[in-house]
Amino acid sequence: MAQSGSPLTFNVRRNPPELIVPAKPTPRDFKPLSDIDDQEGTRFQVSMILFYGQNPKMENKNPASVIREALANVLVFYHPFAGRLKEGPARKLMVDCTGEGVLFIEAEADVTLKQFGEALYPGRASL
Repeated sequence: MAQSGSPLTFNVRRNPPELIVPAKPTPRDFKPLSDIDDQEGTRFQVSMILFYGQNPKMENKNPASVIREALANVLVFYHPFAGRLKEGPARKLMVDCTGEGVLFIEAEADVTLKQFGEALYPGRASL
């Protein structure tokens, strides 16, 4: 566990960004957002980093490859997520279902989640 007051230093190797496209062709259409989803106050991007712990069932499998394949497969059924937001008449937002894909960036670090301490690794008691 990380000790308070001592900085945790580690190296991160980040791969170049890539687009994950649907595994099969998807319809090309436009989907207008609902009035609830098209509010001026919700027009911002949320960046996130997802951490995945080790799973014994995934031994000998590359986690990033599994995620890439699963994402490509699910985008067939949720194809608007592989599209792009466009602004139409009267600033109405719509999804242009282009099938261009979603951004995916793989990274690896020479540190474990446990080394970050309780903030990122709550342990079994909290689950």
